[in-house]
Amino acid sequence: MTTPILDRFGRKHSYLRISLTDKCNLRCTYCMPQENMLFMPNKHLMQADEIVELARIFVGLGVDKIRLTGGEPLVRQDFSSIAERLGALDSALTLTTNAIYVDQYLPTLKKAGIKSLNVSLDSLHASRFKAITRRDQLQKTLDHIDLLLEEGFVVKINMVVMKGINDMEVNEFVGMSLLNERLHVRFIEFMPFNGNEWDMSKIVSYNELLAGISDQYRFSRLPGDRHDTAHQFQVEGGKGSFGIIGTVTHPFCSGCNRIRLTADGKLKNCLFDTSEVDLLTALRNGSDVQGLIHDHFDKKHFAHGGHGQFTAENAKETYEANRTMIAIGG
Repeated sequence: MTTPILDRFGRKHSYLRISLTDKCNLRCTYCMPQENMLFMPNKHLMQADEIVELARIFVGLGVDKIRLTGGEPLVRQDFSSIAERLGALDSALTLTTNAIYVDQYLPTLKKAGIKSLNVSLDSLHASRFKAITRRDQLQKTLDHIDLLLEEGFVVKINMVVMKGINDMEVNEFVGMSLLNERLHVRFIEFMPFNGNEWDMSKIVSYNELLAGISDQYRFSRLPGDRHDTAHQFQVEGGKGSFGIIGTVTHPFCSGCNRIRLTADGKLKNCLFDTSEVDLLTALRNGSDVQGLIHDHFDKKHFAHGGHGQFTAENAKETYEANRTMIAIGG
């Protein structure tokens, strides 16, 4: 068997996140801060055959889970073909989406073997949703979450919590998890990326989230896996669950097994590492892609791409040297 992807700390990387595009039908402020965003030219993006070939290489190196991200992956015209071909590989396939176009792709999702989707949703109120996303699509998003549940999919709602913007809705989101065993909510601490005006004062921390939820609900911690990004909880009497992804204040770096491939074929061994390896050019040139992968992960830092703590004086400048979130992939 081909050597698995290990870093110098002994962490095995088996979870590949592939960004299909940097384009999106929403304009979320924490992800795509500029209304006049310049998108990558198509010739710079991985084409369908190249995505499938790179995925095959990673599966051969021990990857057993692939997540398709963006931007919004469903805006890509060849999404169906890509998803169905990746679904035929020996790896579980899943997807992160804003769900606005998901009704058009139900047959594709089922044919590709996708059973669970992450849906990005940051407000349950129309005016606030529009302020965050710069689009008026809340009702369609909610309708399509219901549709996914009716069709038997597991839905994990991802909410980026920002102080003074949507933190007052946290317990409403927790309430969504009470009625369906296939609906789970995860709260994500606001993270710093290029141009998203991040500041520690805008973070609602892991501990603050738990304290606010405990004001209304009684809940208990659920068992987890060492690779989990979220600490999971369940409200007493609830059917689903809620979780907290505390990247800033409760990092999960010690169990990291994630690999990120940007839409233009650059390999990142950490969300916050500014160093990248160009796998797409290597593939097109017939170079040793596997060797590049192993070499890049042998250089992986233990935490946060080797940068200082988020609370450090120069943290904002350090993390803004990275790509925007939408250019990395969710």
